[in-house]
Amino acid sequence: MTVQERYEALKAKVINRKKDFDAFIAMLEGDTIWLTSPASARFHLNKAGGLLEHSVGVAETLLKFRATLAPEISEESCVIVGLLHDTGKVGMPGKPRYLKNDVEWEIKKRNMTYKINPEEVAMNLATRSLYLIAKYIPLSDAEAQAILYHDGLYVSGNEEIATKRSP
Repeated sequence: MTVQERYEALKAKVINRKKDFDAFIAMLEGDTIWLTSPASARFHLNKAGGLLEHSVGVAETLLKFRATLAPEISEESCVIVGLLHDTGKVGMPGKPRYLKNDVEWEIKKRNMTYKINPEEVAMNLATRSLYLIAKYIPLSDAEAQAILYHDGLYVSGNEEIATKRSP
């Protein structure tokens, strides 16, 4: 199954908040680089479509964990959190975060196929994700927490919730 087919299958799992979710997806697909964005400038999945591939993989993995570890959490919640947790990486509507890098040395020596848009308003990526999503989709406290702290303790500042995470 292709990434696009897997993506469509995940979107079909959103039922209770379908109208809001569909409006957000329409904005992402129409006004941002969501479908073609890399997942990073130089590391994992730094290729066209890498962000979608990463996000689909996270949502699918979250659904597998849910089935075994937390069946009380809805599939819809897992899809929303897993699929959309990194949407901040698209930048803002009409203002992409990632631009194709044209500096040959950086591409060859640093694998930096993309660069960060120098006109981007600085914002933590998880915060930007939550900012974008919350404009369209009502989230539970636990969903907002999962999106905001999805990088765990690898990000400075996330220590404050180390022992306060919800399932």
